[in-house]
Amino acid sequence: MELAYIPSPSHGVYHLWGIPLRGYAFCIIIGVFVAVWLGNKRWLARGGRAGTIADIAVWAVPFGLVGGRLYHVITDYELYFSEGRDWVDAFKVWEGGLGIWGAIALGALGAWIGCRRRGIPMPAYADAVAPGIALAQAIGRWGNWFNQELYGKATDVPWALHITSSAEGRVPGYYHPTFLYESLWCVGVAFLVIWADRRFKLGHGRAFALYVAAYCVGRFWTEYLRVDDAHHILGLRLNNWTALLVFLLAVTYFVISAKKRPGREEIVEPGAPDGEGEAEGASESEPEDKKADAENGNEAKSAGKQS
Repeated sequence: MELAYIPSPSHGVYHLWGIPLRGYAFCIIIGVFVAVWLGNKRWLARGGRAGTIADIAVWAVPFGLVGGRLYHVITDYELYFSEGRDWVDAFKVWEGGLGIWGAIALGALGAWIGCRRRGIPMPAYADAVAPGIALAQAIGRWGNWFNQELYGKATDVPWALHITSSAEGRVPGYYHPTFLYESLWCVGVAFLVIWADRRFKLGHGRAFALYVAAYCVGRFWTEYLRVDDAHHILGLRLNNWTALLVFLLAVTYFVISAKKRPGREEIVEPGAPDGEGEAEGASESEPEDKKADAENGNEAKSAGKQS
């Protein structure tokens, strides 16, 4: 009886009219679009203006890509700077290798810059995009499937991942599809954040903190299953320790924020682009102007009668 399994693609690069289309990059791009789309819907639902999420993403996404790559290169420096390696490969993002921890950290810096320029609170923006980021991660993990990388321990379960590539020390065989486990977990995290936000009206960055904490729980488990080379500290992989530390920070922030700033903040966007704010301001003040004119007219008539 033949073993049931998840097949791996024969190659991760496809050519369209001579143009290389890499599955890994394609997954990242789709994930970004989904995150911006869902973030915009949530932002509008909270009273924000259309386009704000995308405008700030112009800052957050490039910063996030740089941060993700930096984290990967620093924590796996031997892949690029050891003997026999070419350091130029450190810049080849399309070949895989983005650390979510660095991506979120530096992406947050880019988002902070964008929020400062738009004059809106960073925590409110983070809450709006939180479930979208989780879905982006779920989609992005399929890039590892295209590259046949970051799989787990050998297994004979029906959903085992069949690795066929022998590049970079890979051994063909059947392994736990950790990319699929994490992808499904991230989808669950997205729905958890959406539900909790509707149920408890999370604000001041708590929806984002919930996303971070929930993701870390799943990442700790999937990281434990992986068999690719990694630095170990006290018997645990480096990313396990990172997940544990970030989880504690997220929970701490959630608890302290709930005590100090309960409820959800209002979104007020000053200085709308293309004169939108001025038009809205004029329409809102028009009734008051008419009322003032009427009062002035009545006063003038009264004065005329008295004279």
